[in-house]
Amino acid sequence: MSKSHLTRRGLLKTSAIAGAGVAMPTIFTASSASAFTNEPTGGTVTLGFNVPQTGPYADEGADELRAYELAVEHLNGGGDGGMMNTFSSDALQGNGILGKKVEYVTGDTQTKSDAARASAKSMIEKDGAIMITGGSSSGVAVAVQALCQEAGVIFMSGLTHSNDTTGKDKRANGFRHFFNSYMSGAALAPVLEANYGSDRKAYHLTADYNWGYTTEEAIVSSTEAMGWETVNTVKTPLTQTDFSSYIAPVLQSGADVLVLNHYGGNMVNSLTNAVQFGLRDKMVNGKQFEIVVPLYSRLMARGAGENVKGIFGSTNWHWSLQDEGSKAFVKSFGEKYGFPPSQAAHTCYVQTLLYADAVERAGSFQPCAVVEALEDFEFDGLGNGPTLYRAEDHQCFKDVLVVKGKENPQSEFDLLEIVEKTPVDQVTYAPDHPQFAGGSLGTCNNGG
Repeated sequence: MSKSHLTRRGLLKTSAIAGAGVAMPTIFTASSASAFTNEPTGGTVTLGFNVPQTGPYADEGADELRAYELAVEHLNGGGDGGMMNTFSSDALQGNGILGKKVEYVTGDTQTKSDAARASAKSMIEKDGAIMITGGSSSGVAVAVQALCQEAGVIFMSGLTHSNDTTGKDKRANGFRHFFNSYMSGAALAPVLEANYGSDRKAYHLTADYNWGYTTEEAIVSSTEAMGWETVNTVKTPLTQTDFSSYIAPVLQSGADVLVLNHYGGNMVNSLTNAVQFGLRDKMVNGKQFEIVVPLYSRLMARGAGENVKGIFGSTNWHWSLQDEGSKAFVKSFGEKYGFPPSQAAHTCYVQTLLYADAVERAGSFQPCAVVEALEDFEFDGLGNGPTLYRAEDHQCFKDVLVVKGKENPQSEFDLLEIVEKTPVDQVTYAPDHPQFAGGSLGTCNNGG
């Protein structure tokens, strides 16, 4: 996609939108001297990086924070510029954002919605953050996105895969670059059918929060459409570390596929328990028993070790991609930290650049101006190929990767191989699709 194809369709829809606000608690009201919440008045601008530094998704959070620090370095003119050199937009110049040096503050979400809201609120009120980003849990993303809508700041979500983030819980001030549960189901189903057939009985273990629910719904829907039977669906606590008691009933269920709707440390532990119980060595219904992990990451694969071999899943991005943007990011990240980035690092780095670019193109930090700059924005060069930030729901649409655990990895980082690059048309859905029903973007909020 050439730079001439960049667009901000629907700009200046109405001046009323830019000034629109909602009734807010006084704790969120900017000073009367400000046109919007935390308007930068000096030579710096502050971004808030809210990541899980403790809890089951802490590994993802650590990599997200590395990516955010790298993005700030590049925005301020340091390092080699990374994907700023491959981005189809040329608005970023390496002199901060609108000439203001980028600074940042951090918070620990603890993978808990209340803690995440509290840390985001503190960054907005005490630190003057004008944009909040981060998180590795959809429950966190939904909670913080709602807070940012009330506060009148932009939320550029980190790793959040639940349909709800840009479905029933979408907000005008929130944007998601990461793919979602529906897209995983749409990409995985044809690969699963080709490898395991259309006559299968599936048992689901599902993390007990909104990401787990929508992922289960998406995978059940897509696999039943190709002929699979769903034998059972069982919810598991996010705090669970030993899944033995959940694995044992699978053996008595008649299922020949186990779907682990788990992420991060949960997936590492549940997959390890499943292998310890010998599931992968069993024949059931005359078929080899199989395990599926709908949402994969390199960090999870590393944690699970040899247990991931041959197991299919989907991912938003992988460091082995050979497009110019991916290569530039892997080079920058690897030189700074000594190992390749995860998909969590990638989406967080990209979200930071996309926010900064939108501000530059809008010529303003005003949230409603940023919203208009991002809606229906088409771009390329950031590692996923041509991508659209759809105006109707603020969801990015791009190709989706299906991966599986490598049989013969060459290093501790070389654990997944890309088996299918699912074209964007196959994973695109209507804004009113049943899996995304309910909710409304509402109008953007400038805060002050």
